[in-house]
Amino acid sequence: MPLYELSSDSIAEIPTVTYASLGLREREDVQRVLREHIDVISPDTLILAEEFGEWTDSRRRIDLLGLDRDGCLVVIELKRSEDGGHMELQALRYAAMVSTLKFEQAVDVHKKFRESRGLLPDSAETIIREFLDIADGPVAFSNKVRIILASADFSKEITSTVLWLNAQGLDVTCVKMRPHSFQGRVLLDIEQVVPLPEAAAFQVAIREKSLAQQAVAANGRDFTRYRLTTLQGEMLTNLPKRRFIYQVVSEAIKLGVKPAEILGVIPWRQANMFISAPGRLSGAALMSTDSDRSPTRYFCEDDEVFHVDDHTYSMSNQWGTRTEEAVKKILKILPANHGIRYEYEG
Repeated sequence: MPLYELSSDSIAEIPTVTYASLGLREREDVQRVLREHIDVISPDTLILAEEFGEWTDSRRRIDLLGLDRDGCLVVIELKRSEDGGHMELQALRYAAMVSTLKFEQAVDVHKKFRESRGLLPDSAETIIREFLDIADGPVAFSNKVRIILASADFSKEITSTVLWLNAQGLDVTCVKMRPHSFQGRVLLDIEQVVPLPEAAAFQVAIREKSLAQQAVAANGRDFTRYRLTTLQGEMLTNLPKRRFIYQVVSEAIKLGVKPAEILGVIPWRQANMFISAPGRLSGAALMSTDSDRSPTRYFCEDDEVFHVDDHTYSMSNQWGTRTEEAVKKILKILPANHGIRYEYEG
């Protein structure tokens, strides 16, 4: 879909241009910026390495190698050409090559990546463990590798191939990144075209169930979903752990329970369950008060923060094996006959 400028008396199309006409290079410009803002094409992804090529044929390099929160490696291939070239075949080769990468190897790879950017390499393992919410013990990556293809456009051959690959059980996403020149600025129209977002929910649900079964078998992680009945009798369904405990905390606060009381019954989260600051703040304003905390790791949208006693609180979205234990302890301190109930789903 083209972009348009709307004025008081007209609608004018903002023409699409090429990266080449803008003087933008694939690696030095587009890839460099995406590396720092990967969520625009691959949400909840940690970049492990750039130009990864630690195999026999070192001429072949993955543009960006990432990791998602389900423990799947993510091969991200970028092309500034207008049809994507043959990037799907290239990405499949890379996915096969990287599929055997183990946690210890990923840590070494991330150390080198951080060192190349002037960052502390020794924190690589901690960063990966925190991202996966696995504080200690063995870490097993998923057997599947996801592929993200990003290009100004895709040929029919590529989209047909990707649709067929996904039908065979692979996880390949095509994202268009069309540049526009407008009043001296470069605008990007970013659109996921395969799978179509409105058709992806069912595919994702099936894929998540499969990933959950693999992950539980591999490392004992629990991907249980929950159904929660709220104070008002509303039924919330298909809640993952992080959303499940967030809703329970939200209901508790509605009943007058203070964040300090909640922390009192789950002491192992004293250090990182909440960020708080005085005043009635927006989520963005609250997060700006603590530059060491990443907004991606907290419920910090304006309708997600809590306002209690002239303070604003944002709650962590990082929850692991003790989530249900924490919920049970919170429910025990609620007033009698509160009506909040939960059960397992799926």
